[in-house]
Amino acid sequence: MRIDILTLFPEMCEAVLEKSIIGKAREKGVIEIFCHNLRDYARDKHRRVDDYPYGGGAGMIIAPQPIVSCFEDICRVTGKRPHTLYMSPKGRVFDQKMAVELSGMDELCIICGHYEGIDQRVIDLIVDEECSAGDFVLTGGELPALMVTDAVSRLIPGVLSDEVCFTDESHFNGLLEYPQYTRPQSFRDLEVPQILLSGHHGNIENGDVRSRLK
Repeated sequence: MRIDILTLFPEMCEAVLEKSIIGKAREKGVIEIFCHNLRDYARDKHRRVDDYPYGGGAGMIIAPQPIVSCFEDICRVTGKRPHTLYMSPKGRVFDQKMAVELSGMDELCIICGHYEGIDQRVIDLIVDEECSAGDFVLTGGELPALMVTDAVSRLIPGVLSDEVCFTDESHFNGLLEYPQYTRPQSFRDLEVPQILLSGHHGNIENGDVRSRLK
């Protein structure tokens, strides 16, 4: 799978995506993730990407040209049109079901908004769906884009060591994980439940047993 992130702060995204499990998967070539600086596609000497909105209003808007030029460059390189998300508070709220849907795409493009958003014509021309991290406001789309990238990437075969790492966890099957414990057996007078000390993995895996831990 290939994921392209269009952003004003590629270094911010790379700082997260070059680390841990996702970073290792990129090194192995299991998944490709590219962070594109929208300023590289600006056409003036100041690399300006924003402008005042028509009709007035506070704040600036990211102009359509840098975003669309970057998108078209990606299409030229890959020879395909990627499924494109715009991170927006107006979009569909991201959840595990959406992560699974997106993991089935060959190519995914994520546009990070900033300032007061992006020109509507970008959405009309290239965006397939808008995606929200939740009902709150952030200073930019980078954190939501990283959240989507992480959640989707870990569903790609070969990113995690075993498929059970994501099929047997919170939200994948519509359930939350039961409480989990590690050593020591006793910590500040709180004990590991006796049923987990039995060593009988069949009983521990039983759904009824897990429900008793919640």
